[in-house]
Amino acid sequence: MDNTILMNKKALHILQEWDPFNIGGDQYDTETADVVAALHGIDDPSKLAKVIQTVYEHSFEQWIPFEQCVSISYKLIAVKFEAKCIL
Repeated sequence: MDNTILMNKKALHILQEWDPFNIGGDQYDTETADVVAALHGIDDPSKLAKVIQTVYEHSFEQWIPFEQCVSISYKLIAVKFEAKCIL
């Protein structure tokens, strides 16, 4: 399997498990797709966290603490670098 596809699948799984609003991980398809797309171009956890916060808050009109977004962004970036190392 292509490493990019594998990275995307792992990143989507992390985001679905996260479920910041406790509504079920399968309720975030648009948001997870936006975040995974952003992940491809961002290596900085704070920048990615801001994207995560903005995307989810825009869709659900609910606030997410920035620390939670930073925590998830570190996990996503770890998956990205793991995929790059495999390349």
